[in-house]
Amino acid sequence: MPGWLEIVVRALSAFVMLFIITRILGKKQISQLTFLEFIIGITLGELAGFLSTDVEAHFLHGVIALAVWFVVPLGLEFLMLKSKKLRQLIEGGGRVVIKEGKVLEDNMKKERLSADELLEQLRGKNVFNFADVEFAVMETNGELSVLLKKDKQPLTPSHLGIKTVNEVEPQTVIMDGKYMDEPLATLGLSRGWLHAELEKIGVTVENVFLGQVDAYQQIYVDLYDDKLKVPAPQAKALLLATLKKSQADLELFASATRSPEAKAMYERTSRELAGVISSLDPMLRG
Repeated sequence: MPGWLEIVVRALSAFVMLFIITRILGKKQISQLTFLEFIIGITLGELAGFLSTDVEAHFLHGVIALAVWFVVPLGLEFLMLKSKKLRQLIEGGGRVVIKEGKVLEDNMKKERLSADELLEQLRGKNVFNFADVEFAVMETNGELSVLLKKDKQPLTPSHLGIKTVNEVEPQTVIMDGKYMDEPLATLGLSRGWLHAELEKIGVTVENVFLGQVDAYQQIYVDLYDDKLKVPAPQAKALLLATLKKSQADLELFASATRSPEAKAMYERTSRELAGVISSLDPMLRG
């Protein structure tokens, strides 16, 4: 076999093996790495490189080395899932570097973290004043986890006593000008429904780069031509307006009728509808 062809075969084999190993070891290998994962990643890459280009070395020996560096970390991961002490020994643990707005210099020295690096990490979390921090922990992967003091945390609907509803993931039903049948089926919709919705806003599927439908069957589209304007979905706003109009009509009927029984019925129904509107308002205004 020619030398160049042997290198091609070795490189392709190393690529396939490294891809399979990385897939099995998990996504953490391509995210923020711990010490062990960092060592494993470097070693596997070096072994794959040597296996690809060192034609004088025995190919099987390289495969055995890759297998060892695959089996041992995989076994350690399973053991660490069952043993907290082993996780602590191999990966270490997080260390508090700020507590109640006070920087803990001794812990920073143990982490070999300078003041500039600490401030840089805080800015990465949109924190520009260390005194605003209740706790900051240096994690095992080198990331800084930050908890702001109560009075420095951003307002949320719960702070204001506003009820919210759980959002449901929108489904991408058009991509690159083509229908996506599986997401449509997930929503219980058809191409015919989607085609009719596109006609309402005056676009064709071929002109749509991306199209999504939310849980309320509102469609959002991004067109290839960015100069074209697409009207915003109005389904929720129209439903809220219809409900409020119905309640107003019931109150009008109650004031206009001469029958005590009908008046009581209209007023009762109006109150019940007002309760429904109150519970749906956060959803329909979102």
